[in-house]
Amino acid sequence: AVKSRDTTPEMIVRRLVHAMGYRYRLHRKDLPGKPDLAFGPRRKVIFVNGCFWHGHDCKRGARTPKTNTEYWVAKINRNRARDAASTAALKQQGWQVLTVWECAVKDQDALAVELGTFLNG
Repeated sequence: AVKSRDTTPEMIVRRLVHAMGYRYRLHRKDLPGKPDLAFGPRRKVIFVNGCFWHGHDCKRGARTPKTNTEYWVAKINRNRARDAASTAALKQQGWQVLTVWECAVKDQDALAVELGTFLNG
């Protein structure tokens, strides 16, 4: 079964952020898109997206399933539209948004730098 929370990439990001000393809330229902991590006083949120499910332009995200193609293309396009709407709504409310892609989690040193820059800036 495909999980929407507590995925491996999300857990890696959570561990890195926690080790840096930041505290956060998970999946806040009162925010558009229910961001994976929300840093309330900083007005910053992080989404951890799977490359395939959210249509990233990397190798894994760019592939199209060979069976039931029409369904999957429509589903991924809906996911991308929903992501864009959530990001726009959050920015309109004064939140800063960072999207961490599944493929970026492989290089944890670079990811830690990116997270630190986002949370400190």
